[in-house]
Amino acid sequence: MNIINIESLGQTGLEPYLTLRRPVEHLQQGIFVAEGEKVVHRLLASSLLIRSMLLTHDWYSKLETEGLFEKKQFDIFIADKSVLETIVGFNLHQGIMAVAETPKQNSLDSIVQKLNRPYFFVALDGLVHAENVGVVVRNCAGLGVGAILIGKNSSSPYLRRAVRNSMGSVFALPIYHSTNLRDDLLSLKKDYSVKIISAHLTNSSNINSADFGKDICIILGNEGYGISDNIINISDELISIPMENNTDSLNVSSASAIFLYEVQRQRTQLK
Repeated sequence: MNIINIESLGQTGLEPYLTLRRPVEHLQQGIFVAEGEKVVHRLLASSLLIRSMLLTHDWYSKLETEGLFEKKQFDIFIADKSVLETIVGFNLHQGIMAVAETPKQNSLDSIVQKLNRPYFFVALDGLVHAENVGVVVRNCAGLGVGAILIGKNSSSPYLRRAVRNSMGSVFALPIYHSTNLRDDLLSLKKDYSVKIISAHLTNSSNINSADFGKDICIILGNEGYGISDNIINISDELISIPMENNTDSLNVSSASAIFLYEVQRQRTQLK
């Protein structure tokens, strides 16, 4: 463990913490930033490779007392609160941040083979707002999803805002970044008998009559235009949430919670 006390943010190694508004650059470098007490705690408890931490003296003392640095090997930068307050979003990062490497991509087959049946996947097709992606990931973690497929037109769950809104639950789930979501979904259908269910408003069945007891993948689409036609065309079923008071639809993160809860509810009853 390399502990470095700093008096300014000009120290070599702090660059990722100073580019928090350019998260795409972080993804290109294969890193992400975790911020805030709960998220950093969950990162420390995960198997992900941490490169460094930046935190106040108080946070360092607290984490060291809790034994969270044991058997860890990374740089720890410690600074006064007044220094960290100059970094954008102090109320969010709370003076405790970490930089870690995004996990290496496993094949879809290797992910599937480690899961228990009945399979429960979620796929994101064109979901672009990082905050929504983060909340959906948190919902998935909390409601029993086995793995998440991220379409190439969706935001990465390792963007700063997505990691924060997931509350670090992204560290606990297998994430598969698909270069061709349609082909990967067809592979799940052919090789693993996974039923493709799209959360879709038109020509759809009511969620109250849906059967979620078998191997399934729930597709969630773009915030504005929904799921793309090429995914709709290979779906086995289109399902919607009944709405009242002329409400068109729910925010995708809210809708995901309803869908995932209903899956969990049905499967709990089957046990």
